[in-house]
Amino acid sequence: MEPIRTVVVDDELLIRRALTVFLEEVDGISVVGTATNGLEAIEHCAELSPDVVVMDVRMPVMDGVTATQRLSAEQPQIKVLAVTTFGTLGSVLPMLQSGAVGYLLKDSEPAVIVSAVRDAHRGLRVMSDEVTRTLVDALASSRPPQNPASLRDDEQLTPREAAIVRLLAKGMSNSEIARAETVTEATIKSHLSNVMSKWDVRDRVQVLIRAVQTGVVRLD
Repeated sequence: MEPIRTVVVDDELLIRRALTVFLEEVDGISVVGTATNGLEAIEHCAELSPDVVVMDVRMPVMDGVTATQRLSAEQPQIKVLAVTTFGTLGSVLPMLQSGAVGYLLKDSEPAVIVSAVRDAHRGLRVMSDEVTRTLVDALASSRPPQNPASLRDDEQLTPREAAIVRLLAKGMSNSEIARAETVTEATIKSHLSNVMSKWDVRDRVQVLIRAVQTGVVRLD
């Protein structure tokens, strides 16, 4: 398989270099360019045609939101993954609405960012646990929950599945949930896969949104 062609965009030199270094060390990912702002990113993408852009949000000249909007309109095949310091709703929503497929915080482990680049390339949505929690909290406060009994029979979760989804809503990773439930991480992944299948969703964020909408998760 061809390596995932990636452009790293960040106005901070050290961050830009750090992201470039550890992404370059991973098999299957190639950093083909870097940029210091959104305008440079658009110019580089026009020339380099990357698969994924790792994009900061707040930058001079042109911010990440504007750049992502431009890329979504002009080169929709390019997947944008936001990697930034800011995890507030005011930063997260504009990036997602502009077309970013994922949103991570800069303190994420390198392995998490690498995995996110791969998932972004596949078109999957990925987010930091803190960002997921921010979105779920916002949804919970803006939309009254339904009763879980309103789910169809084929959408009903088992007690174990519901418990795992509630732990997920607390921002816990698969490994943390596995320890809490005294099972293997593979078992947690299997349960979450079953939940996604029942609810016809494809990622953890959509699971949590659905869980809040139906009242399976209550964040009172």
